[in-house]
Amino acid sequence: MFRKLVRFVEEENLFYRDDKILVAVSGGIDSVVLLHLLKKMEINCGVAHCNFHLRGNESDGDFDFVQNLTKNYGMPFFSIDFYTKEYAAEKKLSIEMAARELRYQWFDKICKSNSYQYIAVGHHADDVAETVLINLVRGTGIHGLSGIKSKLGKIVRPLLPFTRKELEQYASENNLSYREDSTNKETDFVRNKIRHQVMPVLEKINPAIRNTMSENVARFREVEEMYNYLIDKNNQHLLIKKENSLLISICELKKIKGPISHLHEILSSYGFHHRDVKNIVDSIYATSGKLFYSATHQLLRDREFLILTEKQEINKKEYSVSKLDEYISVPIKVNMTFVDRTSSFQFSKDSNIACFDADKLKFPLILRKWKEGDVFCPLGMKGSKKISDFFIDRKFSIQDKENTWLLCSGGKIIWVVGHRMDNRFKITDESTNIYRLELL
Repeated sequence: MFRKLVRFVEEENLFYRDDKILVAVSGGIDSVVLLHLLKKMEINCGVAHCNFHLRGNESDGDFDFVQNLTKNYGMPFFSIDFYTKEYAAEKKLSIEMAARELRYQWFDKICKSNSYQYIAVGHHADDVAETVLINLVRGTGIHGLSGIKSKLGKIVRPLLPFTRKELEQYASENNLSYREDSTNKETDFVRNKIRHQVMPVLEKINPAIRNTMSENVARFREVEEMYNYLIDKNNQHLLIKKENSLLISICELKKIKGPISHLHEILSSYGFHHRDVKNIVDSIYATSGKLFYSATHQLLRDREFLILTEKQEINKKEYSVSKLDEYISVPIKVNMTFVDRTSSFQFSKDSNIACFDADKLKFPLILRKWKEGDVFCPLGMKGSKKISDFFIDRKFSIQDKENTWLLCSGGKIIWVVGHRMDNRFKITDESTNIYRLELL
C-alpha cells in the first residue's frame, strides 16, 4: 500500500517530498491511515483538527485522541471549535455544507500563516463511488460524474486509489487505533443511505463495484476534458465581453449541438439553474424582450444577443438641476452653460449635446427615469409621441429603457438625454439666450 501511495503521488503530481503539508485529521480511519503513510514518507506534516460540536462528548473524545496522536508523532497541532448548527442557521446552509465551509476557510488561514503548501484530506475510493451516485440521484452534468479530484488547488487526496477495506487492512497490520463516528451508521444522511443500503446491493451485482466506479470516473474525467475544450473553443465565437455585461450571440448559440448544456456552463456561475437555462434556450426561438433572473443577475433575450448583467434596482429617484449649476456628476455627468445667441453660433449634430431656448425653461429642471404614459414632442416632428413608442421605434432593449434619463422643465420632457430634444423648447430665430448641455 505504501508503494502504491508513493506511485500515485508521483503520477498525479500531488506534492514533492520537501513540501510542507497540513493534514486534516478527524480521528477516523481514513485520516489516521493518511497521517501514518505521510509520516512514513517523511513528509513535513502539521495536523489540523476541527471540533464541530455535533456529537457532544464524542466530539470532545475525538479532539483528545487526535491531540495525543499528534503529540506521539511530534508534529505541530492546530485545533479549533466550531458551533456548526448556529453557523448553518445563520448562513442558511445544510450542516454538511456549513462544516465544509468552516473547515476549509480555517485550513486556508493556517496554510498562509504557517507556510503549508498543501492540505491533505482522507477521501478514498468508496467516497468517489458514493459521490458519483449522490450526484446522479440529485441531478448532475458531466462534472458531477467525474467524482472527486485528486488535486484541486491546495487540496490533495492521496488515498483516492484505496478502498475502505484496504484502509482497514492497513490499520490492522500496523496496529493503528482510530475513532468510529457513531453517525456513520445512521441512515438519516444521503451519503449513509448510499453507503449502507445502495452499495451492498451493487456489490452483489458487481463485487468489484468500487474499482469499476473508479475506472469509470477516470474515463469521465477524460470526457470532461474534451467537453471543456469544446466549450472554450465555441465560446470564442459565442461570447462578447463588455465592461458591465456579457453578450451571448443567439445566432451562434443556435448552431451549437447541445445548446442547453453549453449555455448552462456559461450561466451556472451566475446563479442560473438547469431549468432556467432550458427556458432561456426556448426563448431564442421566440420574440425578444423576455427577462430571466437569478439571485444576482438578469439576462435579457434581446434581438441578436442574450445580454447578461448584474441585477440592479431601477433608480426611481428624481434629481434637481439648479440654474446656477455648471456641472453635475449624479446620476449622470453633464456640463451646463448659458451662452448668448450670436451669428457664429452653430447647432451640433452630436446627440450628446442639447441646446434650448433658455427663456422657455423653468428652473429647477428635473432629471428622472421614464414613467408609463410619458409624452413629448420629438424635435423635427409635428405632434406628440409616447416615450414608450419612441423607445420601440429606436429599438431600445429593456436595459436601454431602464438606463435612459429624461430632463424635464415645468413637468414637461425637454430632452430624452443622449437621444432627442423636445420641439417645444428648440432654438428659433427669436431666441437670444441659449442653454447648452453636454452629456459626458
